[in-house]
Amino acid sequence: MIDGSAPFLTKEDVQGLKQYVQGPSAASQAESTVLLHVTHSNLKARFFEIRLDRHMSIESVKIKLSFHCGTSPSAMVLQLIDDTKNVIATLYEDDKKLGFYSPYDGYTLHIIDTDPTSTSLNGGLEDVSLVTKYNMSDEDYSKRENTYRKFKEAKLKEDPMWTIEKELAKNKGVEYVHPAPKITDPEYMKDEASTASVGHRCSVEPGDRRGEVMFVGKVEGLPLGYWVGIKYDEPLGKNDGSVKGTKYFDAPPGYGAFVRPDKVKVGDYPEIDEFASELESDDEI
Repeated sequence: MIDGSAPFLTKEDVQGLKQYVQGPSAASQAESTVLLHVTHSNLKARFFEIRLDRHMSIESVKIKLSFHCGTSPSAMVLQLIDDTKNVIATLYEDDKKLGFYSPYDGYTLHIIDTDPTSTSLNGGLEDVSLVTKYNMSDEDYSKRENTYRKFKEAKLKEDPMWTIEKELAKNKGVEYVHPAPKITDPEYMKDEASTASVGHRCSVEPGDRRGEVMFVGKVEGLPLGYWVGIKYDEPLGKNDGSVKGTKYFDAPPGYGAFVRPDKVKVGDYPEIDEFASELESDDEI
């Protein structure tokens, strides 16, 4: 029994341990060993798997398990559970051998922790929210060298418009493009939109993409403000006049687009005849 003194291992315990350690692989372990699952009363998930020798005493098994789970051997009650989840036996007698209870590979040793002050109680070993976290004061953080705060302060002295995104772009050797400001005005570009009407021919920047104005107004699912729906003469668009399942105008797939009013010029913009210059040249010959 456990009395707080150093554990005593019997000759059979030592022999069983020797066979286990010297075995070259799990497949060729001594026939007296058994592979068991281990669960714990204070832990939700299956804890681990362990190979034990059937010649080990229950006391020795508890000692071995204590190194894995932290539960004191004196606070352990062991249950042997078969592969159908039925409790075969409760291993009360510490001097009996594990093999006395006829364990088989795949059976489970369930540890019941009877210690009311156990660190594993109430999720103490699984719930990280219960772990006391170190919080550094702002004063202590300011005293440290090579912190991000001091790095940022130095960069802002060099460039008041500095951002971490700008720094990353510089390190990658690419040009940084400032993100467009977020639109908060629901009437954004209302005046610009008033110059376009459905049916107008138009040219869209960039690239003089020509088409017809099919819609003017606000679009659910796009940023706030006014939009102009265009049906291009060529497949230069991104949709068929729909946004997130709502149809605003009809256009063949790939011919429709929604653009901001300041990108749209209305007027005499006929369809571009790609062969016009060739015909003119032929006429001059």
